[in-house]
Amino acid sequence: MKILVINAGSSSCKYQLFNMDDQSVLCSGVVERIGQPMGKLSHKIAPGTDKEEKIVVERPFPTHVEGMEDVISLLLDSEKGVIQDKSEISAIGHRVLHGGEAITDPVLIDEKVKEIIRDCFPLGPLHNPANLMGIDVAEKLFPGVPNVGVFDTEFGMTLAPEAYLYPLPYSLYEELRIRRYGFHGTSHRFVSARAAAMLGKDIADLKIITCHLGNGSSVAAIKGGKCIDTSMGLTPLAGLPMGTRAGDMDAGVMEFIMNKYNLDINQMMTILNKKSGVLGISEVSSDFRDLDTAAEAGNQQAQLAKDVFVYDVKKYIGAYAAAMGGVDAVVFTAGVGENSASLRAEMVDGLEYMGIKMDLAKNDFRGEERDVTAEGATVKVLVIPTNEELMIAMDTAEIVKG
Repeated sequence: MKILVINAGSSSCKYQLFNMDDQSVLCSGVVERIGQPMGKLSHKIAPGTDKEEKIVVERPFPTHVEGMEDVISLLLDSEKGVIQDKSEISAIGHRVLHGGEAITDPVLIDEKVKEIIRDCFPLGPLHNPANLMGIDVAEKLFPGVPNVGVFDTEFGMTLAPEAYLYPLPYSLYEELRIRRYGFHGTSHRFVSARAAAMLGKDIADLKIITCHLGNGSSVAAIKGGKCIDTSMGLTPLAGLPMGTRAGDMDAGVMEFIMNKYNLDINQMMTILNKKSGVLGISEVSSDFRDLDTAAEAGNQQAQLAKDVFVYDVKKYIGAYAAAMGGVDAVVFTAGVGENSASLRAEMVDGLEYMGIKMDLAKNDFRGEERDVTAEGATVKVLVIPTNEELMIAMDTAEIVKG
């Protein structure tokens, strides 16, 4: 069975084609700058293997349709193609940001599901319209092929009311469904399952804290395989300080700044979403690699930005251990979690009293799946590269198999 996974953005479209017989990636790529004067398609054959080959196409892509038509041409190319006919693709899996409370599991997409995605446009104004566009394009170019939606928010649908409700007038929840939803759910689900496999235990018997740390960051508490709490909220603006997002803060700060500088709400939200986080504190960059370089050169604000981030991750680890009544494993994943040995070490430093201790020698690596637990520690510390696309492909295959 071959599954095509699509992650459509407003001006881009990422894709991977999986052979589910061995879960290998036949090809992957991204169409960028859709709708701009000049677009770019970067296509990799057999990515991550010694047979990897890259093809780049630069031309205008007025819409997603033209971009995906070029992708199909590459898939079917007589010399470089990985399939002989479109009919070899059994199903298409889509990453969708927000499904509200209506979507609790991966789902076969029909008109009712598309209407739910539309209803959630206000909750995911940047992502949901683009995700729906990707679905429409797939239906146009692959008629008759089933499409499956895997939603970022579905993993958070197992939160109890005491975890998901905000202390606002209850009528706002009843009327507007304002609550904690959480994001990065596909990643948290994938790495927690991998953690259970690494430990050789049933996930139903484990308490796991997963730390998805990158330009966007979130932490999840997973008890018995179910998410019981997560750091992001109604939107991805909540929780940890991120590359450019503020994360948790006193809501009164907004009123103070808006009054002081005569800002409207859109200007304020631009500050919180695009000018805050570690970029805002450091005034250097949203990229932690740049912060490392600046801090090593003596930039105190860059070091402070890193310190604030590490401090908040530690707080969430402690809080979620308390919420679950203990913890069996802490998992680091995503760009920073997988690749920054120094930040991983700092995030668990001082948590020895909880049974969490890292072997610094084992931790000296990047981008691999490893157990970095120190001898004698009672809580496992794991580094697990996330693979949201494979998770989507697995969910899609399961749905279409029935």
